[in-house]
Amino acid sequence: MNDACQAHWQSVYTAKSEAQTSWHRPHPDHSLCLIDSPHLDAAEPVLDVGGGRATLVDDLLARGHADVSVLDLAAAALDAARQRMGAAGVQVRWLCADILEADLPAAHYALWHDRAVFHFLIDAAARDAYVARAARAVRAVRAGGHAIIATFAADGPERCSDLPVMRYAATALATCFAPHFKCIADNREEHHAATGATQPFTYVLPRRRGGTAIVTESASC
Repeated sequence: MNDACQAHWQSVYTAKSEAQTSWHRPHPDHSLCLIDSPHLDAAEPVLDVGGGRATLVDDLLARGHADVSVLDLAAAALDAARQRMGAAGVQVRWLCADILEADLPAAHYALWHDRAVFHFLIDAAARDAYVARAARAVRAVRAGGHAIIATFAADGPERCSDLPVMRYAATALATCFAPHFKCIADNREEHHAATGATQPFTYVLPRRRGGTAIVTESASC
């Protein structure tokens, strides 16, 4: 684990409330809309990469999902989410780890969700390692595993939380995940940050190659 990176995010989550962070939204509606597209069975395992204090896990449990894992570098973020959820948090697997080093089961997850981790990987080798890890962890059998990847759009901010980021158009983001994944949908979100700024996001919905997806014709979110 990169100690400096972990310390940075520990500091961010310790110093700021969830509502004070630029990426906060009460419910990740855009992600939830895309999660509906592959008709994921509620018993299928889901991994939220960089989930932090986000409420995606709350919403997934409320929808009946029974196998949800949340991974984040910052223990402070995971602790806050666990406390927020109370007894319901016992159902969740909380993983404090660097996604590039985490010990994840092979061919296990039906859905890999990442809203705004991938765009912090400005080194090509780190991006390649991330994609390879996702490909190994997302199974490619039955209906095929899926990923939801969200980054700043090509016209989005150049930095976040004092760190540089990569920005992507949908085609470029989907290309990062080939040849292991085939993009079956993409979308754009105009996220309104707590600061009042508008942050454009690019979303892609790649399917792990090797399976046949069941997906709606349009993912209009």
